[in-house]
Amino acid sequence: MTVTTTATETAPAHAATAVTAAVTGAVGTAHTRVEGRDKVTGAARYAGEIPFTDLAHGWLVLSTVARGRIASVETAPVLAMPGVLTVLHHQNAPRLHLDYIGMLGVPPDPTAAVFQNDRVPHAGWPVALVVAETSEQAREAAEALVVTYEQEPHDIGFRGDRPDAFTLDGHMPAVTGKGDLDAELAASAHVVDVEYTTPEEHHAMMEPHAATARWDGGRLDVVDSNQGTTWVADELSRMFSLDASAVRVRSEHVGGGFGSKGVRAHQVSAVMAATELRRPVRVVLNRRQMFSLTGYRSPTAQRVRLGADADGRLRALEHRSLSQTSTVWDFVEPSAGVARVMYDAPAHRTANEAVRLDVPSPTWMRAPGEAPGAFALEAALDELAERCGVDPIELRLRNEPERGPVSGMPFGGRNLAACFREGARRFGWADRDPRPGLRREGNLLIGTGTAAASFPAGAGPSTASVTAEADGTFTVRIAAADIGTGARTALTLVAADALRVAPARIRMRIGDSDFGPAMIAGGSTGTRSWAWAITLAAGELRERLAGEKTGVPAEGVTVRSDTTAALGALAQKERHSFGAQFAEVAVDVATGEVRVRRMLGVFAAGRIVNPLTARGQLVGGMVWGISMALHEEGIRDRASGGHYNGDLAGYHIATNADVPVVEADWVDDPDPDDPVGIKGIGEVGIVGAAAAIANAVWHATGVRHRNLPIRPDRILTAGGPHV
Repeated sequence: MTVTTTATETAPAHAATAVTAAVTGAVGTAHTRVEGRDKVTGAARYAGEIPFTDLAHGWLVLSTVARGRIASVETAPVLAMPGVLTVLHHQNAPRLHLDYIGMLGVPPDPTAAVFQNDRVPHAGWPVALVVAETSEQAREAAEALVVTYEQEPHDIGFRGDRPDAFTLDGHMPAVTGKGDLDAELAASAHVVDVEYTTPEEHHAMMEPHAATARWDGGRLDVVDSNQGTTWVADELSRMFSLDASAVRVRSEHVGGGFGSKGVRAHQVSAVMAATELRRPVRVVLNRRQMFSLTGYRSPTAQRVRLGADADGRLRALEHRSLSQTSTVWDFVEPSAGVARVMYDAPAHRTANEAVRLDVPSPTWMRAPGEAPGAFALEAALDELAERCGVDPIELRLRNEPERGPVSGMPFGGRNLAACFREGARRFGWADRDPRPGLRREGNLLIGTGTAAASFPAGAGPSTASVTAEADGTFTVRIAAADIGTGARTALTLVAADALRVAPARIRMRIGDSDFGPAMIAGGSTGTRSWAWAITLAAGELRERLAGEKTGVPAEGVTVRSDTTAALGALAQKERHSFGAQFAEVAVDVATGEVRVRRMLGVFAAGRIVNPLTARGQLVGGMVWGISMALHEEGIRDRASGGHYNGDLAGYHIATNADVPVVEADWVDDPDPDDPVGIKGIGEVGIVGAAAAIANAVWHATGVRHRNLPIRPDRILTAGGPHV
């Protein structure tokens, strides 16, 4: 990093001049993680590792039936086992308050509100918590607990033609439409009308869900692994009818979340047990329990209809998506939403639908809606390009909208064309023969494909405090969550630039609800939201210090910010990050195996705060795209309603051996309406990646694969002229 210093830079910031005597340019330079040493040496402790005196351990007991009622819970034999302290279930657990709208604007998911009645709505539903002195004792007793059920017939059959499907609003309206779809399709020179499917997918982060609850001086203190401490604190205070100030949630280090680490059964049951026993209780989920209790991406069945004139300009676009939800909680995977931003047409219709089944509740998963939606939409665009005889990139460029196709609002930056042009140059797209099945290396058929990506660039109201310390350092406090993205480091760089000092003079404290409300780590809104709050506080602090004549007092000088008003004053625009994905695959004609040989993603994602961790985020998303395209598939047993492959032995994800050369880069794309220029990168890397791979498989083999994952058996049974 290149820095500029003055003579006062090395001196303590006792005078105002030391604050404005600047080191500039931290944002935009590569920085290793500020907590990196702690993580590699083990000094950084995660939620399941932090010691507490007199700690007890809880183990959840999950239902073995997919639908019915609990007839009995035989607790007496278990309570007599060594170390067992209590067994909580629907007959003795505290009653929870569930009639509220939470911080994110939605009511509580009853899946988290454990032990409130005798109903069992899906296999793996929590029916009891066994608490013991050790985790081993708790698990042994939980596995010995006898629960009997009055079993009822269940239905887990997801398919695209379900007659009981219904439209469902989520964080966007269920249905949008304009124009005469049938008329425009009839008048189109080229029509694509196809269905695509994606399977159930799971988050599979490294760190399992874990929470420890205890009462400390009349306050509930929860040490957790989550994506937003103020979010979890708000939900727990409402569920347990506590004053908001009586709940503190801490989550300093998080080993991955991807959307699943919100309010779950383990936190709620830990609080119940800690309240009964008046001692700390920790509940940690094992991997199999996570497949039932922590959400997942719903399977989808998507129908895309495109109509275009002779040169490939769209006249009609319809994108309908069906996903599943549980019988206790309506959650929709809004896959049709991506079409509302990417392409326009005189007739434009989208719809998100759901069907209620006897399955666990789905939830947000990296790029919710956009990841499966882009697979369908971008694969359909590729099919349209083939029919029109137009290059896939050129087809997309011809259909670039000037304004939001549904909203009509201007774009707050849309540099997708620049991403495609730069990506095509670096990938060697101009040398590609568009005809499929022509490139061969022995048993391998080689193909290349591309797809577009987008994800909203939002921000949520957040607060932050910045303190000028007497020793010349600055302490930033914000309830941000670093879920592995490098947010702690990015915010350090933002604070350094806002205060015009070196990053080494910033102490970043995050992951504590006592720091005040802040946006969650999700929806690519985290860093943008938190950086905005820090920038406001730092700017005011600099102004205050400029008026100080006596230096910084021993207790420091603190300024607090709140971005609610600033965000409310923003002009209404379509704000998104965009990207262009490129993939080259090799398909073995003898085994049906598909190998991705290289990938390139070029993104327009706002100002990049830390190129080192940003590239890791984008590459990580693209690797997940490989996993989505070729490996991931949660499969349920129709007889039991449970998973065949509810662990990491059976649920396949991409490993190091599956990941080739993956490159990610970006074009200049700062957001002029953001104080730092940030948009967001956490989600956009996975969007379109699976479609680019699927399009490359078609180019290699001449056969379209519209059902993910593209397994070897599907390659072989699809046949075609080249396999």
